[in-house]
Amino acid sequence: MIGRIRGILVEKTPGQALVECAGLGYEVDIPYTTFFNLPEPGDEVVLHTHFAVREDHQSLFGFTARFDRDLFRQLIKVNGVGPKLAVGILSGLDANQFIRCVEARDVNALVKLPGVGKKTAERLLIEMADRINQLEGQFVPSSASEGAADVSPARASQSAHDPVEEAEAALISLGYKPQEAAKAISKVSEDGMSSQELIRLALRAMIPAS
Repeated sequence: MIGRIRGILVEKTPGQALVECAGLGYEVDIPYTTFFNLPEPGDEVVLHTHFAVREDHQSLFGFTARFDRDLFRQLIKVNGVGPKLAVGILSGLDANQFIRCVEARDVNALVKLPGVGKKTAERLLIEMADRINQLEGQFVPSSASEGAADVSPARASQSAHDPVEEAEAALISLGYKPQEAAKAISKVSEDGMSSQELIRLALRAMIPAS
């Protein structure tokens, strides 16, 4: 089991990071909440990881916070929730927002996430209520979580590509329909905004904090 990687961040894109460690380059799938908190390429990064092995595929999932990784591991134990859906959940809601949804039994917030129907949302609320207790003591105060999710313009990635197109593509890869992605991005788009800022604001607009 690969539980932690420390190395140089080579590349980062919404949904994936490439980390060089001891001469090897690890492709790590990440939720957007982790993407927003990554340093700039060339800087050192530490990711808490989960290694998933299937008959035809192997995937490495990474998180800047160990709590997020541990919550991810609890999510994939829920019937009908695989790693891809768990990453989608933690992309639309940060760990504290998800916990507040479970505590408030907020089905409506969960069904707004792509891939989460009403039955899956209800199952998440029931099964995760007990599993969250297993993470007791790791809960991060909401103020710290909300601050960590913000990306300052100085740290936003500079890209040669159109930030709007990148942001729309990122939302589509997360599971939103092209029309939904385009509409959400157009509502928050302003001149000079990076793809990171567009994605973050669009997700907040589509899935308001409970």
